[in-house]
Amino acid sequence: MSPVDSINQRLRELPRSELSEEIETIVLEKFKAVLLMDESEDLPLDVSYFDLGLTSLRLTEIRQSLEQLLDLSINVSVLFNEPTIAHLVDHLTQAIQEA
Repeated sequence: MSPVDSINQRLRELPRSELSEEIETIVLEKFKAVLLMDESEDLPLDVSYFDLGLTSLRLTEIRQSLEQLLDLSINVSVLFNEPTIAHLVDHLTQAIQEA
């Protein structure tokens, strides 16, 4: 079993509340890495990606990384129509539950 399969299997077995927390942790880790933030720094979940200082290119990198890690397709419109981490976490949580 590949690491991606292992992560996906573990995520799919979690109840929704725990799944959402796990997804939030994964997403925050990716955003903080791209934004060169320390792990202990707070990153607001309800602020636009662009207000956080992300560019479209960096957002695409995050999207590709999350797609690969979670073995999901993330529609670009999800990122640009409601561009907050909270919205992305909700979307990914629902997508994993439906997979």
